[in-house]
Amino acid sequence: MNTQIERLYQIGAKASRRIIGLMSGTSLDGLDIAVCKVSHSGSDSTLILEKFMTLPYDAIFRERVRAVFAKRQIDQQLLCGLHPYIGEVHATLINKALALWGIDASEIDLIASHGQTVYHAPARLLEEDASYPNSTLQIGDADHIAVRTGIITIGDFRQKHLAADGEGAPLAAYGDYLLFRSDTEHRFLLNIGGIANFTYLPPKCSKELAYATDLGPGNTLINQYMKAHFGKEMDEDAREAKKGDVNDSLLACLLEHVFFHESFPKTTGPELFNLAYLENAQRLSRTESLAPTSVLATLTMFSAVTIAEGLAKQASRLDSMAVYVSGGGIHNPLLMAYLATLMPQAKIASFQALGLDPDAKEACLFAMLANETVAGTASNVTNIKDSPAVCMGKISFPY
Repeated sequence: MNTQIERLYQIGAKASRRIIGLMSGTSLDGLDIAVCKVSHSGSDSTLILEKFMTLPYDAIFRERVRAVFAKRQIDQQLLCGLHPYIGEVHATLINKALALWGIDASEIDLIASHGQTVYHAPARLLEEDASYPNSTLQIGDADHIAVRTGIITIGDFRQKHLAADGEGAPLAAYGDYLLFRSDTEHRFLLNIGGIANFTYLPPKCSKELAYATDLGPGNTLINQYMKAHFGKEMDEDAREAKKGDVNDSLLACLLEHVFFHESFPKTTGPELFNLAYLENAQRLSRTESLAPTSVLATLTMFSAVTIAEGLAKQASRLDSMAVYVSGGGIHNPLLMAYLATLMPQAKIASFQALGLDPDAKEACLFAMLANETVAGTASNVTNIKDSPAVCMGKISFPY
């Protein structure tokens, strides 16, 4: 037997595994690296976050990715080169984190790599040619990560979801379902990343199905606008948006897209919610001369309204709801204040209330997916609405 396959078999047979979960989001702020101890599998799974840090990307990395990100026409040579380049950058950052923590690579069983999303294209949004299937593309080659770290790496998780008739997103439902269901609460696990999404978890005794869905823009339009008009990656602490006022005419136009009326679950991305989308809404609302700070205030309210209305759509028939928030948006005080105002009856709390760092959650969930790949079975996740019951990810050996 190939010694690497034998090693993988031994890892799968262990009672617990040390897995590094990686997440690189659309904000391109850096690589989230989480060392997780994952025990058992399926509904018996437990996860302990041992170490976590985000190591920042440099300006060159960001600009190279932005040259292809969410664009229909790109330089193919650049895309081809970015695939191994991102893998090498991620491997370097993993090795740096391990050195800072004093952890030897031999102490880690697996790496779970999300990769870097560069395009997301569910078929229902392909206006010109709907004959293509659902598609999504994450780059950052897992073989390069495995070879340069010496650790078995599982990556490219979303393709199995697509092959089994899913949309490739959101994948959070799988780990959320296995780890965070409650005996009594109707839980909404809200992640405000570039795109906002939630996982709905009915109580364990319920016959309802769990599901995950995108809601619309989280931070992506705010970040894109900040980069274009202020030369900054984000509106830190909502400093600029707080100086402006919400413009009702612009907000109404931003909310007009058919996406917001589609049933759950659904997915989207910056391919739809980008500066061209904003510019079109400004033309329709005749707000092209609106002060940049007021555009930011309106974009922040836009994210809050689409999140609140999406949650209300599911919660309208429930006697109570508990919302646990993770992702970069939790650090935007104006966005969180708007949400509290729009949902006065909801219990809204940081994901920390469930015992997990909200900034680490997405990376941890990919560690969970890798754990299911080597130690679980597809039958562990059969009660998730419109999400195929599959174990995901491609396995890359160090040699």
